Amino acid sequence: MESWSVDQVCNWLRQSNLGELVPKFREEEVSGAALLALNDRMVQQLVKKIGHQAVLMDLINKYKQQKHGLQSFAYVCEAGLPTLPEISGGNLKLCSARCRTCSYTLPNFPYDVKMVLGEKKYPDHSMRIRMVDCLQADMTKYLAGSLYPNSQQYNIVVGALMQAYPFLNEDGNGFLVWKQALKDRFKYVRRAIEDDEQVLKNKCKFGHRKGQSTKSSSVENKPNDVKAQKVEEPAYLEGDAMYVHINWLKQEYMKTLRNWKEVNNKMNATIQIRRKMICDKTPLKDILRLFPFLRCPYQLFREFQLLTHTDVYQKTVKILEIYSESILSLCLVKNNPINVMLQEHLKQNTEENVLKYMKMTAACLLLPDVFGDDSSLFAAVNEEVKVLTPVLEVKNPFNVNSCGFALYIEKQEVARLSDCTTALAALVAAFHVFNIQCPGRIQRTLKFLVSLIFEMNIPQAFLPGQVKRGLEMPKHPSVC
Repeated sequence: MESWSVDQVCNWLRQSNLGELVPKFREEEVSGAALLALNDRMVQQLVKKIGHQAVLMDLINKYKQQKHGLQSFAYVCEAGLPTLPEISGGNLKLCSARCRTCSYTLPNFPYDVKMVLGEKKYPDHSMRIRMVDCLQADMTKYLAGSLYPNSQQYNIVVGALMQAYPFLNEDGNGFLVWKQALKDRFKYVRRAIEDDEQVLKNKCKFGHRKGQSTKSSSVENKPNDVKAQKVEEPAYLEGDAMYVHINWLKQEYMKTLRNWKEVNNKMNATIQIRRKMICDKTPLKDILRLFPFLRCPYQLFREFQLLTHTDVYQKTVKILEIYSESILSLCLVKNNPINVMLQEHLKQNTEENVLKYMKMTAACLLLPDVFGDDSSLFAAVNEEVKVLTPVLEVKNPFNVNSCGFALYIEKQEVARLSDCTTALAALVAAFHVFNIQCPGRIQRTLKFLVSLIFEMNIPQAFLPGQVKRGLEMPKHPSVC
């Protein structure tokens, strides 16, 4: 913040809902250094409303406290004082480095992962899951079991990964992708705090129904009583070995730190019974109850890969990178509400990664409109999901701090998703994994995506005249 220009300070004010102060700050030429030097008297002269004065001073004080905490943290690490928990060679080691941040020593990845990285090859989907899992477990161990790292700690870890393996960031978007994957992993492993007596008292005090508790629901889902659960299993799960696999998967899903290698093995071992259930039109809630890992987007992608031998996530990344600019330049989306919302947010941000993320998100959401399909069957943007077929729920798509994506099937949430790329890949994968027929009113859009994912030629019948010109395939497309 110290090096911010006047324009950057003004952008920060807008993002902090203090846009009314921009003209005065611009008139007084308040830079980042001047902002941090403001005292109470200066703020009273600059800002008329008491509420704005309080918010501004609170934001400045929070930044100063955070900065002071980081400096103290770095000093303790460099001095080797005993206030930090002891850490082994595979955990965080902080030392003086560029950008005045702490460097991070990556954990020891599995041998096959190190071999692939040593050959400068981009890891496949299964290997990426294991890498993210190693990073998450290492951070959790260092943070004394905490599952709530701050943004600075995420940046340090992902920055170390990009520095050690620069080829992971060849597309210029690797830092953001790996950071989102790591944050998503931490969100995924957290569990709601069970209600104790004090929590229940607080709920009653603040208007919750007396006796309401989430503990009962969590206990119902917890696979402790093996006999009771075995009665609930479908009749064709009589094989003891198959039951052991399924019961293990359900118990492992309840854990915070999971054995992902064994999860992959068990999912492989149970794929036949899972495909039989899906082909027999078993209700989705029963499938997810027996195989809860299908709620994890990474396992959903892996299931798709087992069925099609295709990495749907990487293909989706390339699709959005190649076609996002072409989609946004089409005349038929110029006045679309999504595009209008995008242009408003683009004016408030200057960071290249954020701008690229916003454009890819907009291109993803505009796909049905490009092909003349029903967008309500593709994504519900800031709306309630109303359809039974796979659809995305999207909240605040262009707000990096509060955006949210989720996959819904039969009006129930199946998976929480970290970004538009993961969301689009999950939507395509859901139709294949759960063997759901594509609705006619969204068929053109999904045909376009499937054709690119499986590296087939785009059926020209699915491209209207203007779209044919705007979304022509590159002469040498690199969709892998």
